[in-house]
Formats: sequence, structure tokens, C-alpha cells
Amino acid sequence: MQVRSSVLLGLFSLALAPVGSAQTAYPRPPGANSTPAAQQSSPATAAQTPQDSATAPAASPQVVPATDAPAVKALPATVTKEKKGKKKEEYTGPSNIETLPASPMVDASGKAQLDPDGKPLMNPPVKQQRDKKGHPLFDDKGKPVFQTASELGYDEHGKKLHAEKVKPPKMVPVHVTRGTFTVDGITGKAALNYDIPDLKYLYFFVPGTGIVIVSNTPFPAAKEYKDAFNDKQLDVMVGEHKLELASDTTMLGRKPESAFVKIDRDYSLPSRFPVVGYGTLRVQPYAWPGAKPNDALKDGIDAPPLPKNLQPTLAVQPCPKGTVRAVAVPARSGETAAIPPCVLPTAVKSVNGLGSTK
Repeated sequence: MQVRSSVLLGLFSLALAPVGSAQTAYPRPPGANSTPAAQQSSPATAAQTPQDSATAPAASPQVVPATDAPAVKALPATVTKEKKGKKKEEYTGPSNIETLPASPMVDASGKAQLDPDGKPLMNPPVKQQRDKKGHPLFDDKGKPVFQTASELGYDEHGKKLHAEKVKPPKMVPVHVTRGTFTVDGITGKAALNYDIPDLKYLYFFVPGTGIVIVSNTPFPAAKEYKDAFNDKQLDVMVGEHKLELASDTTMLGRKPESAFVKIDRDYSLPSRFPVVGYGTLRVQPYAWPGAKPNDALKDGIDAPPLPKNLQPTLAVQPCPKGTVRAVAVPARSGETAAIPPCVLPTAVKSVNGLGSTK
């Protein structure tokens, strides 16, 4: 029955449709994927009369999907697998870094080094090294391993530490050969020989005036004298007195340079004659190394020896291992004390044979 009723409804609708409304079906040309909205309605809807359309229910429009857009392929779901890493070993050792306190700087002979103001020079604190994992480093005996100049270890993140390259300071060598020191034209010292690897300060002691400190660089409370260093001589004025140091060879350079001078009137030496020296301090106590002995003249005759009051104080060479310097005899006024010889510690004698045996 249902089949018969559907067939009768189809025939009835064909009978009501006008003859001219029949459309010839043509094949759709390729590429024509979309049809106008007017053609998307069914033939039954297009054949309805105005009277029928007023009474008939509105047909729902048929939606034709567009086929021009390219098809989008669904991407397969990606499965992320976590990498299985090695289990980190938990560190249970000490985490504090030990630090050695600052220590005084000493020279080759074990003597403490001082800065120009007389204060001890200190080495920076030394820290304990770290290993590649940033932990404190210990040796096989459990003692901390401290940093050295060539080995700094690692930082807390395990990064290798490297020592910074520090440019060495520029050296200022000064050479005085058979020099003569005069005060107002009067010879105070002669036959001076100084081989200074790095000039800091020259010392000129003048009785009744004090010590005159001379440098080629500025320093506190110093007065500048233009072109004081001039080839083979150094000329400075101290009050009304002219001090001059002359050499057989160029001292600082052929080009004239300024000198910076300061007077310490509170310093005195037990000498009635001028004294010349050099050192690294600009305050008391002054380092006072002696001069070198004169070399023999070549192709000439040696002059007679200088008076004792004009002879420079020679530098004292260290005694051989296992010996000590004998007790020196005080020099007479205006004379230079003789250098005592090196003897065994069990028999310390003075230069003139007098003295006690220890």
C-alpha cells in the first residue's frame, strides 16, 4: 500500500506541472562544481504555482557542499616518548668553599715587601678549587685543594676557569756609571755605580737639609722640575741648593724628562757628608741599597783612590750558605765603614779581630 500511494503522488505531481517547464538534462561540464542557488531547488518546488506556494509548506533548501576547496588530510597524532636519562647521583659531600686568608708578600730573601707608603703588600686570599661538577675539590687524603696561579679549577656550574692575562708594568731602567754627586758644585760623592732595573725613587741625603726624594713620575707632595733628567745628568733645586748627579753614560734617556722632588727634613743619617741611594719607598724607613764596585778602566791608568768620605757605600753581597756576616766596627766620623767578612756562626769576629766568640 505504501508503494502504491507513493506512485500515485508522483503521477499527480507530474500532471499538475506545465508542459513547458520540463527541462532537458545536459551533462555538467567538467570544473562546474557549484550550481546557482536558483538551480539547487528540486523540480517539484520550481513547478509550484503562486496559489500552491501560499498554501504549501516551505521546503527546506538543499545544501550542496563546495568541491573546489582541496581536501585536508588529517595528520596522524604524534606520540612523544620521554627519553630515559641516567639517574643523577645525589651529592652528599660538603658544599662550602674554604678560603685561606691574605698573606704578606715576601721577596726572594724572605723579607716582607712594602708599598711606596711603607705598608705591607698582601697576597690576595686563596680559594679552594671546584671539580667538574662544581663541588669542592679534595685530594686523596681528604684535604682541600686550593687554587694556584696556573690552576683555578672550575666554577659552580662546572665551567673551566682560566687565569686572566695581566700585562706586566713597564720597567724604567736607570744606569749610573762612575757618577758624581755634587751640592752647589762641591763634590759630595764620586765613583757611583748604580744599575737600577726599575726606577722608583732616588735618595740624596744632604746634612742639614734632610733627604731629597726624586722620581720620574708624580707622587704626593712632590714638586715638578722640567727637563731635570737630561741625558747624562740630573739637576734639581732644593731651596737655594743645587743638587746634580752626573754619569759617564746616559741615565734615563737622551730626551729630557721632568723630575718630581720631595724633601723629608725630619730624616737624618749619621754622616757629615752627602749620601746617595735608591729604593721603592717614599716614606721612612727608606730602603737604601749600596752601589756596585767600579770596573777597572780599559787602556788607562787607575786614578789614586778617593778619600774615604767620598767613597760610596758598596752593596753588601749575601754570605755563602752556612756562614754569617761578622760584627762590623763602627766607622769614624766622615769615613765609610768597612764591610765585615763572612765567617762561621760558631766564631763571629769583628773586622779588626776584636770581639767575642759565640
